[in-house]
Amino acid sequence: MTNSNCEIVTTRILNFPRQIVYRAWTEPEHLKNWWGPNGFTNTFHEFDLRVGGKWNFIMHGPDQANYPNESVFVKIVEPELLVWNHLSNPVFQIVAEFEKMAAHSTKVIFRMVFGTPEECERLRSYAPEKNEENFDRLEAELQKMTVL
Repeated sequence: MTNSNCEIVTTRILNFPRQIVYRAWTEPEHLKNWWGPNGFTNTFHEFDLRVGGKWNFIMHGPDQANYPNESVFVKIVEPELLVWNHLSNPVFQIVAEFEKMAAHSTKVIFRMVFGTPEECERLRSYAPEKNEENFDRLEAELQKMTVL
């Protein structure tokens, strides 16, 4: 596995079925609504959900700055696992696991895996809090998806 000095892990149990949670992560019309910390919006240019497929988008920050993001998918196991390499700075790998806890409960384990402990430590001061904001936004999107 990975070195804990090189990863930031955020876990959340969501009171939604795994298939709906997975859809929120893999359908751009939902993903764009919740991806990123509070105050961010997204413009997706490419979302090719297949091994070797690219995910290119711009995150628009509350500070009016634009943050280009380029990623490539490296492993997909529906509805259990998504792995992609974030190629824009900072460079890291995302491993998102979706564990069925019960019929209407899913545990999401979100790992940011870095190449060095130093790079990981640089983001550790703010990434865990921002990941929690991201999960809060995911829960709001899941609520909307289940009302539809």
